[in-house]
Amino acid sequence: MTIGKLLTSIGLVLIVVGLILTYAPGLLNWFGRLPGDIRIDNEKSVVFIPFVSMLIVSIVLSLLINLFLRK
Repeated sequence: MTIGKLLTSIGLVLIVVGLILTYAPGLLNWFGRLPGDIRIDNEKSVVFIPFVSMLIVSIVLSLLINLFLRK
């Protein structure tokens, strides 16, 4: 894959995510609220670690990449 195709693909993905966040923000309400995501609130700080959410994103991206880039 050439760098031009890669940059175009990344750009298209960013546009789609931007449109989803703008016109349908309810579709991503699950992110960060799954069981296994850690959120620690103190008086002075907040620590947020989305373990399970990032695991799901990683699995979905791996499946998509394997489907589209398989030779």
